[in-house]
Amino acid sequence: MNLRPTANNKQPMRPGWDEYFMDIARTVATRATCPRASVGCVLTRDRRILTTGYNGAPRGVAHCTEVGCLLVNDHCQRVTHAEANAIVQAALFGVSLEGASAYCTHQPCVNCSKLLISAGVRRIVFETAYPDAIATELLAEAGVRLVPFATLEGVGS
Repeated sequence: MNLRPTANNKQPMRPGWDEYFMDIARTVATRATCPRASVGCVLTRDRRILTTGYNGAPRGVAHCTEVGCLLVNDHCQRVTHAEANAIVQAALFGVSLEGASAYCTHQPCVNCSKLLISAGVRRIVFETAYPDAIATELLAEAGVRLVPFATLEGVGS
């Protein structure tokens, strides 16, 4: 966590909301069960956490860490992405995501971008770039803001 010093340098200032939620997304990612990438997602609205998700196998399916990855075209088919898992949690518990923000440790792929659009997410803050021109185009067309976290650091968000 990057706490910024106050003007008097005695106690650190509280993190901004974007920094706070991204820190939580990083912690959520530590639960990931695919060794290829540890990805976390936190869905929020009105400065409240709605759901979280990390990349791992679907319920009742063995995790990659137990049986290995199931690779097709260099992509693991065993794993459900963090964003999809966060959306599934919202569906399971009847939580609307309309107008939500997503904090993702990695830029969402095209499939997760489509799910986030359809779920009503309006803003995606991501830390690690995963450039996907089609995902970027669809998000822009849907009016979803895609914000690199690096551009927010140090800003009292």
